[in-house]
Amino acid sequence: MQTPIRRFRVVGIIEGISYLILLGIAMPLKYWAGIPEVVKIVGWAHGVLFVLFGLALLHVWVNRRWSFGRALLAFLASLIPFGTFIFDKSLRREEQLVQR
Repeated sequence: MQTPIRRFRVVGIIEGISYLILLGIAMPLKYWAGIPEVVKIVGWAHGVLFVLFGLALLHVWVNRRWSFGRALLAFLASLIPFGTFIFDKSLRREEQLVQR
């Protein structure tokens, strides 16, 4: 994880996975199986990862001199299920250009 983009990509993927686990596993367990503790644990972990995502976004925004629109798009992608994975495609291309 040498570059800010690499760190942002890794945090984004992990945060995206935690979001899907929260929505796809923890929430159904809470409402359909009556196990609310799962949401508490997964939700807490996702919250920490979301804060890390925000910090990584801020770092890459400043470091790469992204426009406000690009940073906003990255943030909005984190609010949509699978959004971070879709946004990661453009990050992968940018990372490859930086490494050249």
